[in-house]
Amino acid sequence: MQYLKTYLKTITDRGNPKLAESISKTAEAVGSQHLKNFSFCSHEIGLLFGNVQSGKTGQMFGIMCKAADLGFPAFVLLTTDNVVLQQQTLDRVKADLTGFCVCGENDSGLFIQNSLMEPAIIVLKKNYRVLRLWANVFASTGFMKGNPLFIIDDEADAASLNTLVNTGRQSSINKYLDSIKNGASSSIYLQVTGTPQAIFLQTMASGWHPYFTHYFEPGDGYLGGDFFFPKNKTADCIAFLEKTTRPERSVAIHHLAVSGQIFASGGKVCNCLIHPSVRQAVHGRYEKAMQGELSWCLDHINDEFRTELHNAYDELHPEKSSKVDFESVFVAVKNLLENHAVKVLVMNGKHDVDSSEYSSGSNIVIGGNTLGRGVTFPALHTIYYTRTSKKPQADTMWQHSRMFGYDRDTGMMKVYIDEPLYKLFSDINATNNSIIAQVERGTENIKIYYPDGLNPTRGAVLDNKKVFTLSGGTNYYPFNPDNNTIEDLNKLLAPFDEKEPSYQVSLRLMKEIFSRITSDDDFDVSSFVSVLDTMLADKPSAQGILIVRRNRDVAKGTGALLSPNDWSLGGSFTDRVVLTMYKVTGRKGWDGKELWIPNIKLPSNIVYYDVKDSDEESFD
Repeated sequence: MQYLKTYLKTITDRGNPKLAESISKTAEAVGSQHLKNFSFCSHEIGLLFGNVQSGKTGQMFGIMCKAADLGFPAFVLLTTDNVVLQQQTLDRVKADLTGFCVCGENDSGLFIQNSLMEPAIIVLKKNYRVLRLWANVFASTGFMKGNPLFIIDDEADAASLNTLVNTGRQSSINKYLDSIKNGASSSIYLQVTGTPQAIFLQTMASGWHPYFTHYFEPGDGYLGGDFFFPKNKTADCIAFLEKTTRPERSVAIHHLAVSGQIFASGGKVCNCLIHPSVRQAVHGRYEKAMQGELSWCLDHINDEFRTELHNAYDELHPEKSSKVDFESVFVAVKNLLENHAVKVLVMNGKHDVDSSEYSSGSNIVIGGNTLGRGVTFPALHTIYYTRTSKKPQADTMWQHSRMFGYDRDTGMMKVYIDEPLYKLFSDINATNNSIIAQVERGTENIKIYYPDGLNPTRGAVLDNKKVFTLSGGTNYYPFNPDNNTIEDLNKLLAPFDEKEPSYQVSLRLMKEIFSRITSDDDFDVSSFVSVLDTMLADKPSAQGILIVRRNRDVAKGTGALLSPNDWSLGGSFTDRVVLTMYKVTGRKGWDGKELWIPNIKLPSNIVYYDVKDSDEESFD
């Protein structure tokens, strides 16, 4: 049986040929580059990286089918620890994939009975009791002693990583995942996520840093980070709270205007999302406030409200349907208000809300952490985002941005947000684009950077002894440098006269300079080269500032390499890499020889994260 061909036909027959084309492209690329030459005697880990809510599940299924075509007989598909999500995933596997023996968490008997006669897919949630049970099942059957196991870990950065790495112990989920993958004769462990920050900051020694990464582009009609947070400008759909006099009323009226347009055009659902703090009491206050605004709309249906609705209507420019006349919108909205048909739903630990409650009708959803991974809101056109954190984490913030997706109409989107929070999201989007650029260019050592104060991920999964930062605006230079050959550096730097204050140069020239410099561990040359590679992936023609000084009689170990003038000159360039090259005479230390010494300063207010790996063994 040709599993991939069968799956693609299923997708095409449902009327999604473009999706089938995208899945085929991803599956064939991963298959030819990373699966076809698998040795069937090693354990490898990879990463499938896509945008949040851009259709990762279909891509995962395509890769599984390609792997089955290449001889993999057993698959474990991991979901987050959510009963509903695990069941939804199981149902989707059964509906979409033909020719597999599909097992749920309680189907160990079916798995044993099948004896890998058909490729088996076991859908498990990341719960330590479930994982422990199936680790025992695999061990007791002995099937995997002579067979490879293919593990697909959806939202792999969420619960799979070791949260006890800094205590020298191993968290339960991480331990049992290790047990499952290492219990097979060989394995491929495919991590899948839209927020890979924590994964890229794992050490190779941990066993969770990817050997390979594949990025798949979103399909047509996807609204993502570049739509909401474009570079160097503010998106048209953004309404800053600082300039909005009554934000709750504005949110309610915009949502009603969009609901009216959608329902008058024959649509069935329109959603609004309010994302305040994680505290349930705050959710209750917003619920009361929105109920109050809906009551105001009803009480002023034929006067003030009608005027404000018309103003909101004038701002709508639907692209997926023809704009209906205002009277039709007003009648649809009036019907919603008079029948109290706009539902205000609170989603948190205290209130369970099934997806069926917001899959149709006009809904205003309020929540905190529950508005995260795996939750999708159809036809979401109004977002009111007020959540802040004293120590914001980029991956968590991005995952909670449910605004991304396919079934949004660009001409009716509106995001209410304060300016500092919008800036944070813009910075996160810039780094996401940098990661994508590095992956697509084949950069080996992918670097992550954020503004000072924005953390890439939760600290518990990062090895404090191995993950360190390079801070922008700080001057770095080696205590004990050496030149591969000073003659090469003399020749490379000959065109640059020390009488000139500074030169604008390509970052590629800086890489050439660094390739001729060695140093002790206090100045990791490879880390700075990786940062330059990151910038070049974003912009291949990226420029920096080069300052060259010769015949410097600087003493070794004084703690101040640069002269006050050169320190000040370098500091005046805040948004570029500044590389200052001093050629010292060697008369005051430096082993008595002439030497070129680098001093590098990265762009200000940016923190670059780096992983310093070692040969330590991973956990058993």
